[in-house]
Amino acid sequence: MATDLAPPPTSAASISGHRRRRAGLRDVFTRYRWLYLMLLPGVVYFALFKYLPMYGVTIAFQDFLPFLGYSGSPWVGFKHFEELFSGPDFGRLLFNTLFLALLHIVFVFPAPIVVALLLNELRVTVLKRTVQSLVYIPHFLSWTIVASLTYILFAADFGVLSGWIRDVLGDTAKIDYMAQEEWFRPIVVLQQLWKQTGWGTIIYLAALAGVDPQLYEAARMDGAGRFKQLWHVTLPAIRPTIVVMAILASGNLLDSGFEQIWLMTTSLNRSVADVFDTYVYYSGITQGAISYSTAVGLFKGVAGVILIFGSNWLAKRLGQRGLF
Repeated sequence: MATDLAPPPTSAASISGHRRRRAGLRDVFTRYRWLYLMLLPGVVYFALFKYLPMYGVTIAFQDFLPFLGYSGSPWVGFKHFEELFSGPDFGRLLFNTLFLALLHIVFVFPAPIVVALLLNELRVTVLKRTVQSLVYIPHFLSWTIVASLTYILFAADFGVLSGWIRDVLGDTAKIDYMAQEEWFRPIVVLQQLWKQTGWGTIIYLAALAGVDPQLYEAARMDGAGRFKQLWHVTLPAIRPTIVVMAILASGNLLDSGFEQIWLMTTSLNRSVADVFDTYVYYSGITQGAISYSTAVGLFKGVAGVILIFGSNWLAKRLGQRGLF
């Protein structure tokens, strides 16, 4: 009976534990205050330029009129999404975007891994550093410069490579590579390989630097050659890095890159060049369909988030660590 009438326990130990946790947090912030201070500009940047503008996606559910603003524009629900999915352009945009994403996965994503493995096999330090510097310098060039170099190389009248091909194969080989639909995707992939491979190589070389040399010594003692060491030691050691990079890349499958595609698009290859990124520009900026283009961009962003979570779940199901 006395037990039933007893007040709920409010132990001094729980209060003391709460105070200790608060004191521990203060100690952590005090001890690492300079690290948190350096973190602050990044947090402010993402808050102001990444999270705060998310309020603007509400216009995807409105017939947005700039002079009425967010609050005065009429709500239309999923009208713009229905127009997107039932419109004649959706199938073409989805196919072009996914086809470029497939080419990126097959050719562009493995390229930094292959180059890093090849550079890791070089034993001459000067040669290794020279090659590494040469392959990642293109990363610092803008897509405008890359597109200009592409026109100089492949233009039908004055292109260096196209002229060389004509000299070898004759005048019958005169092809306007920049205008032909069948050459658009190979040229885009070649541009990505040339510009992005070297920068991605740095990540995998950093992962290779952390491989324990004793593993290679043990493999050599077991009679493993260079190829078996690569297959059984090097690749398993950098597998977590490859998985993380694959998860991050999966979120960009629908992000074909506006600047590159827009610079390489002409009136003759638009049927294969139009992707979601350029479609948002054409519909939103040139045609003034602000709400509709926002709906297109929101669809692409939501699909990217789903792909990241899905690929992370798949990686964990396959026994990998995943991104989170």
